[in-house]
Amino acid sequence: MANGSTLLRNTWNLGLKEFRSLSRDMALMFLIVFMFSASIYADARAKPESLNRASIAVVDEDRSQLSTRIVAALQPPQFIPPEHVGLADMDRGMDAGLHTFVLDIPPDFERDVLAGRSPALQLNVDATRQSQAQTGTGYIQNIIDDEVRAFVQRVRTPAPQPVELVPRAMFNPNLNASWFAAINAIINNVTMLGILLTGAALIREREHGTIEHLLVMPVTPFEIMMSKVWSMGVVVLLASSFSLQVMVKGVLGIAVAGSALLFGAGTLLYLFAAASIGIYMGTIARSMPQFGLMSILVLLPLQILSGGVTPRESMPETIQYLMSLAPTTHYVSLAQAILFRNAGPDLVWPAFLMVAAIGVAFFYLALHRLRRTIGTMQ
Repeated sequence: MANGSTLLRNTWNLGLKEFRSLSRDMALMFLIVFMFSASIYADARAKPESLNRASIAVVDEDRSQLSTRIVAALQPPQFIPPEHVGLADMDRGMDAGLHTFVLDIPPDFERDVLAGRSPALQLNVDATRQSQAQTGTGYIQNIIDDEVRAFVQRVRTPAPQPVELVPRAMFNPNLNASWFAAINAIINNVTMLGILLTGAALIREREHGTIEHLLVMPVTPFEIMMSKVWSMGVVVLLASSFSLQVMVKGVLGIAVAGSALLFGAGTLLYLFAAASIGIYMGTIARSMPQFGLMSILVLLPLQILSGGVTPRESMPETIQYLMSLAPTTHYVSLAQAILFRNAGPDLVWPAFLMVAAIGVAFFYLALHRLRRTIGTMQ
């Protein structure tokens, strides 16, 4: 009983020391605040959800009522009001990067349409602007089809179809990309800071010389490691909870369907695994710059291949199997299920179990490595 109380007391006091040490590190404090406030807002709002203010020019060789309707339909917010140019200026504007799209409407276009022929329009696309080029081509095609159909039929009614498909968008009825971007940013930032803060805390001990002070104190490597895990985990948990409640729900006005308490429980469990990974990396790296470079090699695969950016089903089977051994994959799965689809404990308990099991494995490896590292210092 006395040993248990000593372990808890030492772990608690060492954790308080980590809080004081972190509060004096202005760079890390700024990183925490930025990643869970401005970074979340930027991910949700700074990226256009669809085609937005693309530059387009029109060469109208027909000068007819139909061509005028098509040009008038190419308007904000998808496009900047079209610029009328001549044939001689079409290539010059594309070469100078002034226009992403140039639409050439040929002579007698309206007459050919009314005669039942299928005239061709030329659309020149600056493919160096890849995202706008792919999306914008489809937008322009649909706009032209709608205007031609409405002009020919004189009413804007769709042609009868043998089968009517009625789509139902679940969990995100308005297909608002900012919903996904903001919450996914929180998930990614939990991973990044959960690893960085604990690893940096260990390296900071070595660089400041305080690790030698710990060696002469009656504390064990387990207590040292647990103090860093729980203290940095609490910091990231509070920051992510603040971001979810204030930035996502308050500032961005995003409706979160799931339970914040269940998400917090999953985050706390995942931070146990992420912090263990950070401790393990901290025992390998000899300096903060080396730890930073190592973090890039670890964080990029965890964030890109865990299913947060691309569905795991779209990845090769080998990658899917390898990433199933990472706690991030299961955390992304449970976090998205809770926050997007309002999943309860009965649905996410397998992911909770996998995060816990992988976290215990990483904790044991990190503790073994920390004991060896401390042993070489004594």
